[in-house]
Amino acid sequence: MRLAHVSDLHLLSPMGIEWHRILFNKRITGLTKLLLHRARMYNEQHLLAVLGAAANEADHLVVTGDLTNLSLESEYAHARQILDRLAEKVEVTVIPGNHDLYLQDVVRRRRFAHYFGAYMRSEMPELQTVAPAGLFPFVKLRGPVALIGLSSAVPRPPFVSAGYLGRAQIAVLRAIVAAPEVASRTPIVLVHHDPLDSRFRLEQIRSGLVDARSLRDAVWPLRRGMILFGHLHVRRYRRMDTSAGAIHVVSASGASLEHADDRIRAGFNLYTIGGDGAIRSIEAQVLDPMSQAFRHYDLAAQGRTA
Repeated sequence: MRLAHVSDLHLLSPMGIEWHRILFNKRITGLTKLLLHRARMYNEQHLLAVLGAAANEADHLVVTGDLTNLSLESEYAHARQILDRLAEKVEVTVIPGNHDLYLQDVVRRRRFAHYFGAYMRSEMPELQTVAPAGLFPFVKLRGPVALIGLSSAVPRPPFVSAGYLGRAQIAVLRAIVAAPEVASRTPIVLVHHDPLDSRFRLEQIRSGLVDARSLRDAVWPLRRGMILFGHLHVRRYRRMDTSAGAIHVVSASGASLEHADDRIRAGFNLYTIGGDGAIRSIEAQVLDPMSQAFRHYDLAAQGRTA
């Protein structure tokens, strides 16, 4: 099995700036950042090239959050159109990021589940709980792999981008990890925020995964597996020891980023899993904006970044 991993698409509204939906709420802070920095960084043509290449290389593609930039309905619709076209070539799975649940109104309207529910259907619906973005965790059993989608996305005050899973979701994750259908496969956990954040607690509360320790405890019994995430906008590989072995913890950069640093530039990660569930390779494919070709890096061999 070949699994492609992209993250942080940050799709902009095709309608341009919708001032009546941005003023007087948290979106104004996101728009300010966009106008100052991000409009120069996010390139939708890069994104389409990355997604097209990922679809050609992989059997399954996962998106670890931040499909939208300001969680506007026009951005949701735009992202859904792109994913629907992509799904004609490859199976797609998505989870939300903090930019996808910018406001409480987005949660009340159940917008994420409405637009992306087709890409989050669980084969173990008896093991789910209600999260702000919908029903989580969800499980997809695919040959030697069990994909487990989590939601760390919750509305936060301005200038706060932290995530939170919550006790109920963690409790269900523990039950999923122990279930025979999952235990006999290689679990691949999808989450938006960094599960191994080692910064000071105040920084974690501001922009990290607040209950990262609880997530690590939940996967502690695993013999092998992966945790895939985004949010940091940098490619990073680490190993996490468990009680029975070790799991790979890997982040993808922004799939549309225009940047001079190969660790950050637009691209996707590609993981090869054998029929026995063994993880054969962990590599990054980084877009060269001039040639539109992809350069390949062995993330696991380099140990930390592409």
